Amino acid sequence: MLLDIAPLRRNTAFRRLFASQFISGLGTMVSYVAVPWQLYELTHSNAQVGLLGLVQLVPVVVCGLLGGAVADRVDRKRLLIGSEALMALCLAGLLMNALSATPSVLAIYALVAVLQGASGFHRPALEALTQKLARPEEFAAVAALSSVRGTVGMVAGPALAGLLLAKWGAVGAYIFDLATFIAALFFIARIPRETIGTVDAPGERPHLLADLAEGLRFAWARPELMGTYIVDIVAMAFAFPVALFPAMAAADGRTESVGWLLSAMSVGALVIGLFSGWTGKVSRHGRAVVIAAAVWALGIVALGFAPSLMLGLACLAVAGAADMVSGVFRGTIWNETIPNTLRGRLAGIEMISYLTGPLVGNARAGFMADAWGVAPAIWIGGVICLAGVIATGFLLPRFWAYRSITR
Repeated sequence: MLLDIAPLRRNTAFRRLFASQFISGLGTMVSYVAVPWQLYELTHSNAQVGLLGLVQLVPVVVCGLLGGAVADRVDRKRLLIGSEALMALCLAGLLMNALSATPSVLAIYALVAVLQGASGFHRPALEALTQKLARPEEFAAVAALSSVRGTVGMVAGPALAGLLLAKWGAVGAYIFDLATFIAALFFIARIPRETIGTVDAPGERPHLLADLAEGLRFAWARPELMGTYIVDIVAMAFAFPVALFPAMAAADGRTESVGWLLSAMSVGALVIGLFSGWTGKVSRHGRAVVIAAAVWALGIVALGFAPSLMLGLACLAVAGAADMVSGVFRGTIWNETIPNTLRGRLAGIEMISYLTGPLVGNARAGFMADAWGVAPAIWIGGVICLAGVIATGFLLPRFWAYRSITR
């Protein structure tokens, strides 16, 4: 029943890659809290915070697709290092802006857009490299480990962000995140070259756009993949309440509350992740994704009606636990059904699916909250999400019926 850590014990290269992303993921979650907090402090507008999602949307789509195609053509280790370095430079820019006498809202939007564009090359390289370093029978364990890695960052990062913001403001948060990127680069550089393998030389491959089209055709032809993307987009676009956390914290009267709210989802996810050994015994992965996403929606509906912050945190913990289950099985489906020669391109599409939803969701929540209030923006979105997730299961029967190929 406990988390399977065998891939970390027997694979030095995977262990170093895991360590690099564990460290940088912690810093990323600190900035994830700090950026909307700083924007809300500067503008006192939920809509301005929600606008962050729209600013990041184009870089996610464009760079996610291009980054995935590039990751299948170049040295993935070098691409990972380059994208992490660019992200570190963006953090340096956010830090300098925060240190200025009059921080620029426009600069925040611009730097966050570039940061998101860099992640469009980072994530496909990471996913393709991870699959390369793992054996097929380890895919469920690797998916669980990756989810736990991110979840620990989402638990500790927001809580740490709350403390840093209360003590030193956005400056302290950005300094911390910049330091984690530098540490991550050290671990990535130490991944042995011989474990990575090679990709075809550019002259042996079709045009970049042809590569991209091949990846899109592959995904479109497989309902089990399309189902994972659609469920995630629906769940996040209609039931992602993070843009409203600064306003909820302000209503609570404590800066630290913004960190607690974001950490609550991750606490629930972490509990599931630490006891995720059972996921390796589940064969009906499509069904598991749909059911878990429906539970996420119900948790967000309950959040909209929660009469106190403590009950709201409990609702978020339930939602986060369900999201962890969905993420583990989505990741397993991806690694089981996608060949490594296409892994970068499909990782780019995956990135669009799981980042577009939250970005659109933050914008939806922000604008709806300014129009109708915070609570209605949360529970109405949750109801729509529940209906959309159930509809996806009915409309894509092959996705609903998908069974693991290793069981």
